[in-house]
Amino acid sequence: MYLQELIKEAHNNAKEKGFWEKDIDFATKVMLIVTELAEAVEADRHDDQQQVAEEIADVFIRLADLCGGDPRLQEIKTHIISKMEKNKQRPKLHGKRY
Repeated sequence: MYLQELIKEAHNNAKEKGFWEKDIDFATKVMLIVTELAEAVEADRHDDQQQVAEEIADVFIRLADLCGGDPRLQEIKTHIISKMEKNKQRPKLHGKRY
């Protein structure tokens, strides 16, 4: 599945399930993605690797949904490619310890 197809499918499913019926601010939508990451960490703490994978999948799904619903993110593939090119030019560890 290509990125744009994933975005479209994730966003359409979220709309069908009612997640876009209320106007929720951008910060809240982003923090919902952060909660999925926290759930992945908690699953890892319990050594539940299947749950880790599911939570990381949720991160991708929520990100795709966000990109599908926010006009600023409609061309996210272009931004990803551009950022990856920038990162190739950065120094080892981006000049930091870790």
